[in-house]
Amino acid sequence: MCGRYALTLPHEAMVQLFAAAPSNDLPEGPRFNVCPTTQVPVVTAAEGERRLRPMRWGFLPQWYKSPTDGPLLINARAETVAEKPAFRTAIRERRCLIPATGFYEWTKADGQRLPWYFHPREGEALAFAGLWQDWGPEDLPTCAIVTCSAGSTMAEIHHREPVTLDPADWALWLGEAGHGAATRMRAAPKGRLTRHRVSTKVNSNRVEGPDLIDPLIDEDDR
Repeated sequence: MCGRYALTLPHEAMVQLFAAAPSNDLPEGPRFNVCPTTQVPVVTAAEGERRLRPMRWGFLPQWYKSPTDGPLLINARAETVAEKPAFRTAIRERRCLIPATGFYEWTKADGQRLPWYFHPREGEALAFAGLWQDWGPEDLPTCAIVTCSAGSTMAEIHHREPVTLDPADWALWLGEAGHGAATRMRAAPKGRLTRHRVSTKVNSNRVEGPDLIDPLIDEDDR
């Protein structure tokens, strides 16, 4: 799964990277501890134009009467996304890119959750494969990150990982370049990601700051 990530790129850098027109109400950054239900920048495409716009991380199906009416859908499994009632229309019609600079996953030892930070081996940014939907009478934009079985870099830590897309596949995923997006829902190739242990401070969703992604040096990280 993907339940926490970092996004340290300025708005201007994301606009340039994704060739997208920015909304005026993008969430402020940098953010080293992006949590579910918060507003996150998302890239969508329609009528020949890309937009960088804010969305709630936590997909809300149309039948939810309130945001807490059912499970919190922050991830969508690649293996079943086309079949699940919550996602099957969105995966065909409303795919998006969710910018990130890295993400967290946890192992357990002696009853403690130990965080790892995954980030690109080269370059500054990742693009998660996402899907989105407007919800409710106010058309609240919401999104989820597509996940798949873990690749070699992730498998020792967790059995799932977020789908990260090559820049060459962005147009295909956004529906700008024909069909075949489903074939891109796969683990990162060996060498794209690297990882290191980080402080358990990131276990709290109330903590922020650049030290959250620093490599852990002292064994007593608390």
